[in-house]
Amino acid sequence: MPRCFNKTTYINILKLDILCQNNLHTLFNSRQTFCTGLPQKEKISSFPVPDASQVPEDLQKLMENAKEKGGFIPNVFQALSHRPEELRAFVKFYDAIMEDRNGGHLTKADKEMIVVAVSSYNKCRYCIIAHSALFRIYSKNKLLADQVAANWETADLDERQKAILQFAMKVTKCEALSEKDFETLTQHGLDREDAWDIGSVVAFFSLSNRMAYLTSMVPNEEFYLLGRVPKQKK
Repeated sequence: MPRCFNKTTYINILKLDILCQNNLHTLFNSRQTFCTGLPQKEKISSFPVPDASQVPEDLQKLMENAKEKGGFIPNVFQALSHRPEELRAFVKFYDAIMEDRNGGHLTKADKEMIVVAVSSYNKCRYCIIAHSALFRIYSKNKLLADQVAANWETADLDERQKAILQFAMKVTKCEALSEKDFETLTQHGLDREDAWDIGSVVAFFSLSNRMAYLTSMVPNEEFYLLGRVPKQKK
């Protein structure tokens, strides 16, 4: 410290220096945004993410449709486009289990509730954030997703929802199922085919959770507010 400065003055100079550096950093980023028209991209995966123009045409269409429908491309599509064949299989299986099955009794909200509970157990940030948003939308409930993510056993669930998650969590934990588990579902209007649906959702998202871990997948910021605030009209 120079002798002409006392301690307080020196600390203030350091603070001013740090402030200036931060302002320069902000200015640099703003300039980059102004020049390119785009802000700096956050790294969404620990693996290389191909540019949208480099992925196969059918997957480009998939991403374009997602953006047109939701206003953004879910990072899971971009991250998994590192392996195009696997992304195709991922999307096909997702559609098969998450769409309404003819004769099925699970709603889209039921399935998203399962995803949130399973992802919470597996501590998967991406799937908790993304599917909590979808659960809020399909359930039209702004609070329940957060409760299920924190601890489904203390969440404000009805008896039918509790029965679904009790079954789902036994499958998640690879615990042996008994006939009583199936009977509990039956008491709430759910048959063995619905039990298969629950198991399929658990199995698929257990895989999805682990792919998110493998890639250090980052959820889109848009997911955080979906279902919490009214969607802006175009």
